[in-house]
Amino acid sequence: MSAARAKILEKHDDDVVIVSAIRSALTKSKKGGFKDTRPEEILMNVLKHTYTSTKLDPALIEDIVVGNVLPPSGGASAARMAAIAAGIPIATPITTVNRQCSSGLTAVSQIANSIKSGQIDIGIGAGVESMSFGYGAGAMPDGYSELVLETQEAEDCLIPMGITSENVAADYNISREAQDTFAALSFQKAAAAQKANLFEPEILPIRVKQVSPDGGKQFLVDYDDGVREGVTAESLAKLKPVFKKDGSTHAGNASQVSDGAAAVLLARRSVAKQLGLPIVGKFVAAQAVGVPPRIMGVGPAYAIPHVLKKSGLEISDIDFFEINEAFASQALFCCEQLGIPWKEAGLNGKVNRWGGAIAIGHPLGCTGARQIATGLNIAKHDNEKVFVTSMCIGSGMGMAGVFVNEQ
Repeated sequence: MSAARAKILEKHDDDVVIVSAIRSALTKSKKGGFKDTRPEEILMNVLKHTYTSTKLDPALIEDIVVGNVLPPSGGASAARMAAIAAGIPIATPITTVNRQCSSGLTAVSQIANSIKSGQIDIGIGAGVESMSFGYGAGAMPDGYSELVLETQEAEDCLIPMGITSENVAADYNISREAQDTFAALSFQKAAAAQKANLFEPEILPIRVKQVSPDGGKQFLVDYDDGVREGVTAESLAKLKPVFKKDGSTHAGNASQVSDGAAAVLLARRSVAKQLGLPIVGKFVAAQAVGVPPRIMGVGPAYAIPHVLKKSGLEISDIDFFEINEAFASQALFCCEQLGIPWKEAGLNGKVNRWGGAIAIGHPLGCTGARQIATGLNIAKHDNEKVFVTSMCIGSGMGMAGVFVNEQ
């Protein structure tokens, strides 16, 4: 064991620890389990679970940060409404943050930093997105400054995400066959994990009302409904490219458009011990970096080394990685660039052991927090200690976080 790994495994009273990490199921936008459920309702449920499941007095929660990308006004009022409806006192403040695909991790990082600085002792970092209600033209600005657009890389921030995937594939010679192989593995791993009920400990079942001719029926949403069995590289090879006629990115090797929420309850270790709260993990560090907007998907390949360097760690110190699969092209590139093997079948590989966003889904503001819940669940199941979560970010960034399992 390296000295740096041994150091982060030490336990100190001023550590930022994770008391609870829970998520909703992730469901298909506009046709899945949450298609008729507003984001604040999903968020309300996960926020409430964080303190009721740990028997924490909600009056002790001193701040909440929620990652959210698409709603008008950044979802600020909706997040406040969700916290109040969850039974969290009026006195507890809340804010939303939009770092696009890493909003959930940014929320957790901001709470962790508030604890580290002594500003608070206990807080929640969360993330939510309803792409059923928020996705599409309504979330887009009506225009941009012509002066700003004269700067090429500023204009590149407007490149559609699918085209950035094609740019990564073209620039780094990533074949359609390799992308489909990567995507098929994601589906196969997620389907196997789901069949074995491995996601159950991290998913909070939520009862919602779905629109129907009889006025609406109650429905329990308790599994990721985008996961499909039987997907192979050969079956994916039959799909047509979506963004370019001669491209390689298609519906089967890109992340699913999804709805969901996740919440992570954090505390200073000394306070968690004093209150008798369960400690399931530790927040070590998180870092964001910028990359060229036209190849935004390469972000994790730069964010992961950055956060490891800040933590004194090497790739070999990490037991497994969660690299968000915005597209197979970019996730595969990041694995190759970092020397992380990705071709292992089964549920014990080095990256996205139980599948990723291609198979499970990617509610934008939620994913950064969702990965923490999944990572802790995997680490407990596999008796692992140190894991990294990461994602690329639209407009050209990457973010990564280091966590320790203490279960």
